Amino acid sequence: MPHMKLNEIAEELPAFWKSTIIGQSGNCNIKILKMDGQQYPDETHDYNEALIVIKGKMLLVVNDETVEVAEGEMYLAPAGVPHSVAPGSHGTLMIIDPVGT
Repeated sequence: MPHMKLNEIAEELPAFWKSTIIGQSGNCNIKILKMDGQQYPDETHDYNEALIVIKGKMLLVVNDETVEVAEGEMYLAPAGVPHSVAPGSHGTLMIIDPVGT
């Protein structure tokens, strides 16, 4: 499926904050999920994670600072750095991370 309508894929997902793999590139998964305005708890990974807002906005908390990631923007969450999502985040999010995660 080379041509994908990302917002439509996200809308069809059965649950918020549960990503689905829509493809792979090299050794990375390309995932999509829908955000519903609720917060998402701290996560820390041993790899860099690309967070790309396709639609809406994400309020990402990193080192006790809130970063607004707007539609069409990306935040590269560094390996080993805890990050969480603050309330008010909504829309479609793409995540790129290593295969097997």
